[in-house]
Amino acid sequence: MKKYFFIFSSFIVIISILTYIFLIPHPTKLDMTYPSFMTAVTNNQVKNAYLSPNDNFFQVELVNKPNILYRIPNPKTDNFTEYLLLHNITVQYGNENALLNAFRIFVIVLIIGAMIYLSKKGNPKNFNIFDSNKNKNKENKELITLDQVAGNVEAKSMVQDIIDFIKDPEKYSDVGARMPRGLLFYGPPGTGKTLLAKAIAGEANVPFYAMSGSDFVQMYVGVGASRIRNLFQKAKKNEKAVIFIDEIDAIGKHRARSASASNDERDQTLNALLTEMSGFHENKGIIVIGATNRLDTLDEALLRPGRFDRQIEINLPDFNSRQTILTHYAKQKPISDDVNLEALSKSTVYFSGAMLENLLNEAAINAANDSNTVITQEHIDRAFYTILAGSPKMDLSFLTDKDKKITAYHEAGHALATKILQPEHFISKVTIIPSVRGTGGFNLSIPSDTQYQTKEQIIASIQVLLAGRAAEELIFGSSNITTGASNDIQKASSLILNYINKFGMDQDMGLFSMDVLEKNYDNQLVNRCREHINDLYDKTLSLLTNNQELLEQITAELIEKESLNHDDIKRICA
Repeated sequence: MKKYFFIFSSFIVIISILTYIFLIPHPTKLDMTYPSFMTAVTNNQVKNAYLSPNDNFFQVELVNKPNILYRIPNPKTDNFTEYLLLHNITVQYGNENALLNAFRIFVIVLIIGAMIYLSKKGNPKNFNIFDSNKNKNKENKELITLDQVAGNVEAKSMVQDIIDFIKDPEKYSDVGARMPRGLLFYGPPGTGKTLLAKAIAGEANVPFYAMSGSDFVQMYVGVGASRIRNLFQKAKKNEKAVIFIDEIDAIGKHRARSASASNDERDQTLNALLTEMSGFHENKGIIVIGATNRLDTLDEALLRPGRFDRQIEINLPDFNSRQTILTHYAKQKPISDDVNLEALSKSTVYFSGAMLENLLNEAAINAANDSNTVITQEHIDRAFYTILAGSPKMDLSFLTDKDKKITAYHEAGHALATKILQPEHFISKVTIIPSVRGTGGFNLSIPSDTQYQTKEQIIASIQVLLAGRAAEELIFGSSNITTGASNDIQKASSLILNYINKFGMDQDMGLFSMDVLEKNYDNQLVNRCREHINDLYDKTLSLLTNNQELLEQITAELIEKESLNHDDIKRICA
């Protein structure tokens, strides 16, 4: 019944507006001097007059101009109406068109009524700015357990006491322990921060309220703070609950010290959050969990004891965690016997849990597109390279033999330098097939799982990046180098800057970092970076010159096969 009433009301409003626009006349209004008006009266040219005793002007309609109203100063004399009537002029008191005026009022009242109805019965999101998160912060009943969170072994162990506290807070209060009021999960995107927060609520069997920090950021001052209070009020109705705020950096960034640079809305929202968390001493069993990718941007007040005083880093999964995650998602899909999840786990260094799930999903899509009932290794390989480098271009008619040869030498240079300088890397694929992302080809090598990078490893990484340009110069000459190395040069420049300025690995520059000066890098640092990268380029060029025969062999097979794998490179370089 409500649905039909809503449709009927909308129909009436639309018809009324269209009638007002197209059917109701809207006369043109012009000014006329009083002497001109008297002349028109004398000549019997005035048809109607619209008077209002208290107005300073009155309006008239002429005989031969029916769609024009003329505005004239009102003389306000006692016998003015009688004078008009004696000249056969129709006199009306009020507006020029009472029907039009009444219809305007009707349309306005109808629209206001429809808006009130929509705000109460329709979608409150569009009309009530203070309660627009009503549906977002409802209790999430689709909870999971820690067993369903693959990987994150360290993080899961660090939240066990929090789960125990939510279940039995008296156990901790009896010995004078104060459990953290807030947890802060930080780490790269896609590592399972939201999933872990949901698992905490699931293990403790308590309501789970989840919102994003961006939901509190509004253009109207006070709206975000109101939403914070509404969220916490709903949680406090339960004796125990988990409140999860994703992307908390949207409201929790460092507050500006000067009034001119401050953001009143964000500051009020942050203050409301801090106030609510400070009042948790009467609400045992309620835990607030925040998640962010940028811990360094958060305000210090959020991180002090009594607020988010326990920070848990959730990193990218290591080899064992990746294998666990892949196994978990593989159970939900028809995987062929030829799929080696252990090998896939080794190849997916720097993949987050979300990326691993997406990898198997893309593989499943490939299988469905091929009308296969199971996911094979070929489907996974295709998905893997698509995620990292983009889908290969299908139409290669634009690719000339010259371009193909340049790309082959360029990628062969990268592959050969990797094989010599980074023997611990697994060269997964070298190809000269262009991708839809604009790359002419790519060289994918998988590093080993390590927590740190040594000085030698950074130098080797820079030389591998420069090897594509070096191969071009070696074969085609310095006058015929191409633009294909632009991205390599950017990455190499960034690495050499970090090598000198951030990691303090250059003997001449020492351990001092220019970043602490909060100014542009001085010429000495820039010159040192330039000297270092030019020296490494010369070394890379010499390396390829000394191994030019291997470079030619890799290039020849690339031109013939278009793609090579680890075994191919290993065979050529044996």
